Amino acid sequence: MSVRFRDCFVNCIGTVLQFFGKVQSNHREEPLCTTPPPFNESDTTILRNLVRDHPLATIINHDAGSLNANHIPLIWCDDSSEHGVLRGHIARANPLCNEHANGSDVLAIFQGASGYISPSWYATKAETHKVVPTYNYTALHAHGRLMIKDDTDWLLALLNDLTDKHELLLKTPWSVSDAPTEYIQQMMKVIIGIEISIHSLQGK
Repeated sequence: MSVRFRDCFVNCIGTVLQFFGKVQSNHREEPLCTTPPPFNESDTTILRNLVRDHPLATIINHDAGSLNANHIPLIWCDDSSEHGVLRGHIARANPLCNEHANGSDVLAIFQGASGYISPSWYATKAETHKVVPTYNYTALHAHGRLMIKDDTDWLLALLNDLTDKHELLLKTPWSVSDAPTEYIQQMMKVIIGIEISIHSLQGK
């Protein structure tokens, strides 16, 4: 999963601009980011592990003539669809939950491990000096449709699921039930659930 600096920049910008160009024309297509075959990752287990280990997604949507980005931790859940869904929650005041965003196409980007690769590390540097820097990274682009979930039971189940997953490795894990019920109910009034039905994936 390595690309040259130029390719990395061009690919990322091209993906966002082309994706939302397709959204405006109401055409759903496969991911547009050009990834050389050796750097493409399609193993679902690897992709799910990336989301599990790096759950903070950048959700990009197009609204009112501009691009918006939100950084939201998500979990990947199975349903009856081919790729499953991504679930999380946001503040009710977040523009992402307005009536225009609900039902729209979005791009969720997960970024994993990354690192600079120096030409000095290549044996060919000493031989020919025909080497340039590169940057290794792992990432997943999940294209899907955003749905707002304004349901108390659904939201509480999500909060329990999110909390249990993140508290799993702690010596003394906290659970939602540790807090007073009335307090949790009050906190839930200012948040709302989101679900992204995934229609295509691209791992790199």
